[in-house]
Amino acid sequence: MASSLGAGASPRVPVAGDGIYRKSVGFKVHNQMFHDTRSVSLSLRCWETIRPRTRRQQKILCFSVQKAIQVKVAVNPLKLEDAEEPPINLYKPKEPYNATIVSVEKIVGPKSPGDTYHIVIDHGGNVPYWEGQSYGVIPPGENPKKPGMPHNVRLYSIASTRYGDSFDGRTASLCVRRALYYDPETGKEDPSKKGVCSNFLCDAKPGDEIKLAGPSGKIMLLPENDPNATHIMIATGTGVAPFRAYLRRMFMEDVPGFKFSSLSWLFLGVANQDSLLYDEEFSSYLQSHPDNFRYDLALSREQKNKKGGKMYVQDKIEEYSAEIFKYLDAGAHIYFCGLKGMMPGIQDTLRSVAEQRGEDWDAKLSLLKKNKQWHVEVY
Repeated sequence: MASSLGAGASPRVPVAGDGIYRKSVGFKVHNQMFHDTRSVSLSLRCWETIRPRTRRQQKILCFSVQKAIQVKVAVNPLKLEDAEEPPINLYKPKEPYNATIVSVEKIVGPKSPGDTYHIVIDHGGNVPYWEGQSYGVIPPGENPKKPGMPHNVRLYSIASTRYGDSFDGRTASLCVRRALYYDPETGKEDPSKKGVCSNFLCDAKPGDEIKLAGPSGKIMLLPENDPNATHIMIATGTGVAPFRAYLRRMFMEDVPGFKFSSLSWLFLGVANQDSLLYDEEFSSYLQSHPDNFRYDLALSREQKNKKGGKMYVQDKIEEYSAEIFKYLDAGAHIYFCGLKGMMPGIQDTLRSVAEQRGEDWDAKLSLLKKNKQWHVEVY
């Protein structure tokens, strides 16, 4: 059970076990088991409990939190580490697994141009997966194009590690944006054309049944054979889901046999600060692992690129292109996840940078793919 601590409280808390970092002002404490079984005693002198001006300021500033968040969470069951190959299609769309909704939480602010939800699903440990895989979800009801048949399966990247947000291997989390359709002429919403599956998930209640297929996918699996490899992650919107899983495995969970010792660099593109996803969680890694994590934002409606236009992830890539190319030449993995419309602009930017460096981008891209450094999942 979570509890919110006010100023002056002196709890004995294992910090960093929060499944998701809430937007509200407060300090969350969860009843989780940590690898370091000593309770971390904090004397929290917090200030500024007034409403912040921006979403990124919605944090209580507390002494000693930096040391506290370095304590990692113990995970179970460790047999989830034993498999040599990822689980693939354990459940097919025609014979899905009946899982249960645990929670549905809106994770964007009021000024976000769309609604995005963090959805926790209880699969009872029966649909295991690896970081970077996807679940198929079959919404209830009849397919209007195929009377008498169920809806087609929709794929969603899993936003949690194999241990789930409860660290016990029984849950998985999805990051879902509600898909709505607005008539371009009238500007009014047309409910008949809304996304069937996304609206089912965003409107779900704890205890509701959900049909799962999968897991599926290998292209976005986190390569763990080299703990010294650099990982560059580029996401737009809900495409950040698999990267949340990567980062929790690297920085939050205490997984025997997996010790990340290199650099993980996340570029996230969204519309504005209210649209940021898991921002407090990612920001905490900057404090706890400053030598191993970098985090750059592209806020298209609030930032300008060097030409005075809107700031997109490709502009950030161009800004840091020298470092990115240096890491790629040294064997870094680069990942892209989000709407497919992100890729043409990114590819054009990378090509332009390569040409400025006197390199053949097509040859370089071919080599990155051959070396399995290039990972793309767009939709």
